[in-house]
Amino acid sequence: MGFRYIDKVVTPENLQKFLELVDKAAGAGSDVNNVFDLSDKLKGTRPMSVCVKAIERDPASRAMLEERYVGPPYDLDTMLKMPKGSLGWTYARVMSALGYDPQFYRTPPGFENPEDYIIFRVYKTHDLHHILTGFSLDNFGELGVISVFGGQIGFPAFVFVDLLSMLMAFFASDGLYVEAEDPIEQARTLGYRFRLISDGIEMGMKAKPLFPVKWEEMFERPLDELRAEFNIEPATEGIYSWYGDPKLREAIA
Repeated sequence: MGFRYIDKVVTPENLQKFLELVDKAAGAGSDVNNVFDLSDKLKGTRPMSVCVKAIERDPASRAMLEERYVGPPYDLDTMLKMPKGSLGWTYARVMSALGYDPQFYRTPPGFENPEDYIIFRVYKTHDLHHILTGFSLDNFGELGVISVFGGQIGFPAFVFVDLLSMLMAFFASDGLYVEAEDPIEQARTLGYRFRLISDGIEMGMKAKPLFPVKWEEMFERPLDELRAEFNIEPATEGIYSWYGDPKLREAIA
């Protein structure tokens, strides 16, 4: 039988590991610590090794990895005083309007290996990537923004969340993605998630490498200018874009 290889893969041990990952990924929407734990569980795995190699292939990313650049904490009060339309000002206005904590990520006491640094840097810049890509900071746009790094460096936790989201929608959705449906209902369908993940991957493939960018040193530059420089074509319409939220549009008006 052509499926005999499955017996070698789906061992009780591997199945238990898979279920532990599913448990963390499925709870990521309600508790951000779950996705941090998911990343920790994926350290030392083959997917994480592939991610490290992808980063090391790009000279600038490899240099960033060797430098272990951290940058200062995000100070919303300072950023709100930056030029209107700049990356820092826009980020601060959106985060303030939502009441989000800019220091939501975990900061380890040190970076014992490349994997520790990659995980830290990915999460520290995560909300900045929302601003840059236009993907909303709620569940409607989350799959899009994580797929950008999924496409560029294959960050394991994000790829796993993408795959699990597709699987869950496959079992839970009552219908296919149809333009005539209510937008909220669309977001529950397999088609919506497939489109969002695909859009994020495509955006990441078109953009220049984002991992090695020291955004902390570019906060005062115009957001539109940075998007053009890094070939980012942002999502600006629909419920998966933060521009589609009237409260956020007003915040940056």
